[in-house]
This record gives sequence, structure tokens and C-alpha cells, in this order.
Amino acid sequence: MLNEMTKRTAKVLSIALLAASVSACGGFSLVGPSGPPPNVYDLSPKSTFDDDLPTVDWQLVVEEPISSRALDSDRILIKDTALSIGYISGARWSDRAPRMIQTRLVESFENSGHIVAVGRQTIGLRGDYNLKSELREFQVEYFDDGDGPSVLVRMNFKLVELPSSNIIASTTFTREEQLTEDNIDGIITAFDDALGGVMKRAVQWSLRTTEEYRNERSDELGLD
Repeated sequence: MLNEMTKRTAKVLSIALLAASVSACGGFSLVGPSGPPPNVYDLSPKSTFDDDLPTVDWQLVVEEPISSRALDSDRILIKDTALSIGYISGARWSDRAPRMIQTRLVESFENSGHIVAVGRQTIGLRGDYNLKSELREFQVEYFDDGDGPSVLVRMNFKLVELPSSNIIASTTFTREEQLTEDNIDGIITAFDDALGGVMKRAVQWSLRTTEEYRNERSDELGLD
């Protein structure tokens, strides 16, 4: 009997220590979440483009950007130094950042009015080209460089011809926006402006580059 009581006591102590450890390390509670829910923020697609964009008759599949684990999250990344990583407390994106950006890219292509069909990879669209991308920077920075806090967005894009999977072009677009207000509203506005600038360049580059490639291929093959 004494042995059984000793085992039960040890088990209770073990569970108590585990609960304390989880609570201390991650801020979790075994009795449910504490504090108010986070505020959720979204970003807008681009809707204004150059008037001389070509109107194309091919279909494009926009893949979800790949990213580091730090960016593959709905948390809003903040950096106090070049080597630090943190997240804004009490604020979240409406989706994981790569998926949110994929959605806004698709909408931006649609808003251009210059492409016959565009969609995300998961809907089963059989595209003529894939737009692959990598999200490399997507954070608010508080470096002490004299210019004040800013939002940095950097993405690499690759256009891939189907079904050959040949990469026909690759480029990187970067946009930095200084915060006009040092608060969450100012941060979200800077993110919207920075991402909007990158998406506008990505849409215009994709349409122009692919159309130039198709025209060159037609000339090489002697097609009208």
C-alpha cells in the first residue's frame, strides 16, 4: 500500500512540475487562454498599374511563397537588431504571411485586367506559367540608423514555363517604408505600402517579361 501511495504522489508531483514548466516557458495555461484576443490585420491587393501593360491570353498559377520558419506565421515580425527576431504582442495577420501574400498577389493580377486567367495552385488551374516566389524579408525594423523605424519587404520571383519547368526569368523586388506613426496603425500602413509596391512591380514584370519571351519564341519558330 505504501508503495502505491508513493507512486501516486510522484505522479502528481511530476504533472505539477510539467504544468509549471510549460506555463513559465511559453505563457500557456492548463485552464485556458488568458488576456484579450489579438487584433487581426489584413493587407490590400494592388489595383493601380501602368497604362501600357500588355493584355495577355495565357494563364498563370501563383504559388504560395516559400519562407523561413520565422516568417511562415500569422505573427507580425519585429527586429530591434539585424540578428534579433521578435513578434508584436497582441497583433496577428489574417493568415500566415506567405498565404496572405499569395492571395493578395492573385487579386492584384486580377485587378490589372490584363490577364485572361490567374489563380492559386490549390484550385487546380492548369496554367501556362507558374509564378514562384520566396519571401525573404517581411518585418518592421527598429535599427538605430538615424532614419527611424521602417517596414522592409523583399521577395524573389521566378517565372516558370509549363510543362517544361524551364525558368524563363528571375528577379528580386525590395521596398522599404518609413513609419509615419510609431504605433500599430502606422506599422500596418507601412506594411501595406511596402507590399503594395512589391506586388505592383511583380505583376508588371510578370506580364511584360512573359509576353516578351513568347514573342521571341514565336520569332525563333517563324510563327506569326
